[in-house]
Amino acid sequence: MTLSARIQNMEESPTMAVTAKAKALKAAGEPVIGFGAGEPDFPTPDNIVEAAARAVADPMNHRYSAAAGLPALREAIAAIASASSGGVVDPSEVVVANGGKHALYNVFMALVDPGDEVIVPAPYWVSYPEQIALAGGVPVILPTTKETGFRASVEQLEAVRTSATKALVFVSPSNPTGAVYPADEIAAIGSWAAEHGIWVITDEIYDHLVYGAAEFASLPDVAPEARERTIIVNGVAKTYAMTGWRVGWSVAPRTISAGMNKLQSQVTSNVCNVAQLAALEALTGPQDAVTTMLAAFDRRRRTAVDLLSAIDGVSVVEPEGAFYVFPSFEAVLGTKVAGRQVDTTLELAEVLLEEAKVALVPGEAFGAPGYARLSYALGDEDLAEGINRIGALLAGR
Repeated sequence: MTLSARIQNMEESPTMAVTAKAKALKAAGEPVIGFGAGEPDFPTPDNIVEAAARAVADPMNHRYSAAAGLPALREAIAAIASASSGGVVDPSEVVVANGGKHALYNVFMALVDPGDEVIVPAPYWVSYPEQIALAGGVPVILPTTKETGFRASVEQLEAVRTSATKALVFVSPSNPTGAVYPADEIAAIGSWAAEHGIWVITDEIYDHLVYGAAEFASLPDVAPEARERTIIVNGVAKTYAMTGWRVGWSVAPRTISAGMNKLQSQVTSNVCNVAQLAALEALTGPQDAVTTMLAAFDRRRRTAVDLLSAIDGVSVVEPEGAFYVFPSFEAVLGTKVAGRQVDTTLELAEVLLEEAKVALVPGEAFGAPGYARLSYALGDEDLAEGINRIGALLAGR
């Protein structure tokens, strides 16, 4: 049996692959510490679980519902989006999907035609280029560096713009770097996109996870001239420790939302009603757990930066958002680690997993060779132990 060309050309998600390998080794008795998964180690808050339990008991939720989402959830999302984006969002502009990843897939399939170019600043989340290519588009990778805080400038964007440029993927806070764009830089990018008729797909999944003096700003709020060509993607996974519940959404102009609704009606139909009602409770219920988790992530963020910065050959840009740190291992490459020649972060990740029993995601997966992503959304003890293992192995190289 021959697979289709689109599947043969698609890469498996590296983050999911690393996480699966780490879990398999751990199940086999290996003392593996996994930095790969982008999910909180906290349980879903009790009030959300209780809302789901009530939903399970109601026979109304045992049936099909509207493909675009339950009306109450779409209304809640529209209200929140109206408050953060600086404009009035109608529930008809909201499509509830099976997680943020599915929402992004819907967006690319509804917006991108074969040959359309989509600018993707790197380091990027692993699924953006694959989904763009799956839609027939051309991902145009725009490298950024630690010297600029992994933020793209208008000048860089303009340098790669062509007559085929259809959209820009904009992410703040960023996965994998934790970079947060200041409001004035976001406004400049939005103004540039509006001037040239470019769509902006802004992934706001980490909007609640910002630290220190950094502040989240939504692009259509600070650049209202770009609002009519902006699509927001978000979800409950990261903020509410609900990665497995699979509830995300998009907010887009009605024409685009109608197209995504049509697509979803033929592909998945509605998201699980129980999960949708759990998400409704997450958005409208008490937010105490969010504050607690944010404080823990902030503490772990500082711990990760301090411990990594103390390792010879490792340099770190302090993340301002999300729950990842993205250190450079460039000074380690070209040397031997545990007696093995290491020339790429792919090779380094293999050595770290085999010798130190630490799983991280090499920067090649994010379009940034020489770097690696470590999630600090894991317990404090495992966080410190894992980074200390990395330090010990590199010290002996």
